[in-house]
Amino acid sequence: MQRRLFLRNASLLTGALAVSNKSLFAKYRFDDPWKTKALRNNISIFNEKGGTIAYLTDKKGIVVVDAEYPEQATHLITLLKGQTDAPPFDTLINTHHHSDHTAGNIAFKGIVKQVSAHENSKANQIKSAKTNKNEDQQLYPDVTWQDDWHYKIGHESIRTHYFGPAHTNGDAIIHFEHANIAHMGDLMFNHMYPFIDKTAGASISNWITVLDKAMQTFNGETVFIFGHGKNDDVTGTKENLKGMKRYLEQLLAYTDKQMKAGKSKDDILKIKVIPDVGDWTDVFGGVQNNLSAAYEELGGK
Repeated sequence: MQRRLFLRNASLLTGALAVSNKSLFAKYRFDDPWKTKALRNNISIFNEKGGTIAYLTDKKGIVVVDAEYPEQATHLITLLKGQTDAPPFDTLINTHHHSDHTAGNIAFKGIVKQVSAHENSKANQIKSAKTNKNEDQQLYPDVTWQDDWHYKIGHESIRTHYFGPAHTNGDAIIHFEHANIAHMGDLMFNHMYPFIDKTAGASISNWITVLDKAMQTFNGETVFIFGHGKNDDVTGTKENLKGMKRYLEQLLAYTDKQMKAGKSKDDILKIKVIPDVGDWTDVFGGVQNNLSAAYEELGGK
């Protein structure tokens, strides 16, 4: 009887410990400051602070697109190095130069074979670093290109696309061709007022053209990764690209209407919401930035 009771209690204790350990593991995972999500063909996304990171893990090496900030990049590196039989870091690709996408490059110094970006992105990164006097905190691209760049690793083929100025003058789309996943960088702010960087050659009108070209280039099966998204909604389809295009078109049309009505720039910048675009959120002070950029592009002084 005592032996039966002992076995019963031992069984209950083992079960309780198993549940406790699972709960403890779940808590640790829940408490991680980052989020990861697997997409297709060993390609995943990582989000913590800054623009969305994508990464491919192939037995031939790891490819990372964008790097957030140094602390966040270090978290990703530690996470990937902790995987069993982790391959080396092969390539880091930047979609554009902004610090929430490239400041983390420095964490890859000495451990990644190459860093790739559009030539304008590198020029903008250098200019920004000089302005901010933090050149010693940069890892610049050592592979640059004008129109596109093609790279194969393992079973994956990676092709970049540059369709001209948009969010900046150096935005590239990174397409994992076999997986059919396209990282849009900050060409996509999903249901968020974007940041339009006129100091880095942004063009709202050509941004519309860039989105059109993207929709023509990729098919209905393509999974798109966005630089930023409302409620961390950073993946989607062509429908999301259409929504971004509609927003930019409405931004220009609405600003033009205000200017033709005789509104001054100061009056226009008091506007808090762009009408008829849907449920968009303002995280970066984007409305005033967008109106100012549109006003300038439409010939305002």
